Amino acid sequence: MKREIYLDNAATTKPHPAVVEAITRALTANFGNPSSLHRKGLDAERVVRAAREAVALTLEVTPEEIVFTSGGTESNTLAIRGVAGVTKGRHIVTDKIEHSSVLTPIRRLAGEGFEVTELPVDAAGRVSPEQVGNALRPDTALVSVMAINNEIGTIQPIEEIGRTIKRHRAAGGAAVFHVDAVQAWGKIPLRPRAWGVDLMSVSAHKVHGPKGSGALCVRKGVRLAPLLGGGDQEQGIRPGTENVPGIAGLGAAAQLIGRDFDEAIRRMAELRDRLRTALAVVPDVRINTPAQGAAPHILNASFPGVRGETLLHRLEMDGIYTSTGSACHSHRVEPSHVLLAIGLNPDLATSSLRLGLSRFTTEDEIEIVEAAVISAVAELRALVR
Repeated sequence: MKREIYLDNAATTKPHPAVVEAITRALTANFGNPSSLHRKGLDAERVVRAAREAVALTLEVTPEEIVFTSGGTESNTLAIRGVAGVTKGRHIVTDKIEHSSVLTPIRRLAGEGFEVTELPVDAAGRVSPEQVGNALRPDTALVSVMAINNEIGTIQPIEEIGRTIKRHRAAGGAAVFHVDAVQAWGKIPLRPRAWGVDLMSVSAHKVHGPKGSGALCVRKGVRLAPLLGGGDQEQGIRPGTENVPGIAGLGAAAQLIGRDFDEAIRRMAELRDRLRTALAVVPDVRINTPAQGAAPHILNASFPGVRGETLLHRLEMDGIYTSTGSACHSHRVEPSHVLLAIGLNPDLATSSLRLGLSRFTTEDEIEIVEAAVISAVAELRALVR
């Protein structure tokens, strides 16, 4: 049987056995409604409380600042539309390489009368604190900048941007700072409180948890208009009966993050650097992930003369699973907006491959992938010629 190597971990990860066990236990034993007052309800409520504490610990915040959602997309939308629903300001600042779950609700708000500033990025995909500062206005209601770009792995200067926004507030501004940390959770240290971040989104399935489960960290004192009407669950910010199995899995994944965080990051970064060095020998290759200030788990490269989708399927024949970019737009034919924003032309953008590592990726797997990619690119280029 052919060995399978999964390197699409920026799209989703394989659930950890401890996560599966936690979900199963919630489905079979702790299946009560956490709002019920009987023992089964209290057992379910304890599961939810433990998960809230585990997630809060990874972000160095209080459990009361964690609001459970259905994942990164809902967390981002709740943050953006939640602020828009209570603010008097009508201006929003973001950048051109945000995930679609940020850009889409912001652009919809533009159609509802908000004015939006989408900042450009440099060739490494980075937006500067100075750009953010220059864009801020007295009526700026929200600034949304992601922690790690999901396609090329660029780490944004969140702490410095937070200081910029803090100075703006001291001068009378009222901008709320939102960070999409879906790709960053479990990959870099996250300290929203210390960084001046008001809202931070995370998702379980990027860190070996279940799909359909996430959280929004809401700083104490920040007001949000709920997207849904109903009960008082999640402080009324996200009403509806809690997804206890999903929350249990999220909590188990959060515990996994805390278990060997530094070692896991170091191991991923070493394997990513090895892969980068190996692929750099391919003629005309362009490595799109910056050499410095990048996530430990993402490597994006373009191979001129080879369509990324064709290369993806050729590697799949060898049992290697990768991607061409964001899984949310994998069926679209247009080039990645992220790669275009950092200066690639459409042909080069459509020749890209994204390799996503996890804490469980091995050196042996990377050795196999290196040889397979180099061979596949040469083979496909020969066919084109």
